[in-house]
Amino acid sequence: MRKDQLQGTLDLLVLKILARRPMHGYGVVQRIQQVSDDALRVEEGSLYPALHRMEQADWISSEWKVTTSGRRAKYYKLTVTGRRQLEEEEKNWNRVTGAVAKLLRFA
Repeated sequence: MRKDQLQGTLDLLVLKILARRPMHGYGVVQRIQQVSDDALRVEEGSLYPALHRMEQADWISSEWKVTTSGRRAKYYKLTVTGRRQLEEEEKNWNRVTGAVAKLLRFA
């Protein structure tokens, strides 16, 4: 997927991944790639500013923990506000993709 195709969906993807369980940033990147069969790739230069912005908006919170490999990493988790935002993001995504699908069928 091209970079411009991913813009605008990063918040939705990250919130959806974090809705399952807390993760560190690299884990989020890996999970997006894994679930999308490598069709989607998120660069760290895009992810970490987005995580910071979402934390400032109180959609996620973070804490430092030790990973299974023994390294310290910042783990992110969804807040109550983040769960509400995820619902809104999913509604918007479904509305937009439904409109595009309709246009492709009938245009």
